[in-house]
Amino acid sequence: MINKDSFIADTLKRLEKLEVGKCLDIRTFKKDRKVVIEKLAVNYNVYEEGFEKQSFMNLEVQDMKKLLKTLERREFPRSNKLRVYVVDAKEAGRVTY
Repeated sequence: MINKDSFIADTLKRLEKLEVGKCLDIRTFKKDRKVVIEKLAVNYNVYEEGFEKQSFMNLEVQDMKKLLKTLERREFPRSNKLRVYVVDAKEAGRVTY
């Protein structure tokens, strides 16, 4: 679990260390909303499933920072703690915790 205050910095740090083909699954404490970030060879795909359902494809690191700030405000407005899981890309859509 991570604090929402350090969400962007922690997420970017974890994405650097993440293997290609793996995903970061970030959920609220209640697990009712999530953001899944898939690492590609160079860029990232982001899938938002919460208040809105959207996909953002082939994002670079600079674009990720701006998008994470937007997603933090939209998907986690009242959350203080966020759950972070590392999953395989093929499992990201159907994982339930």
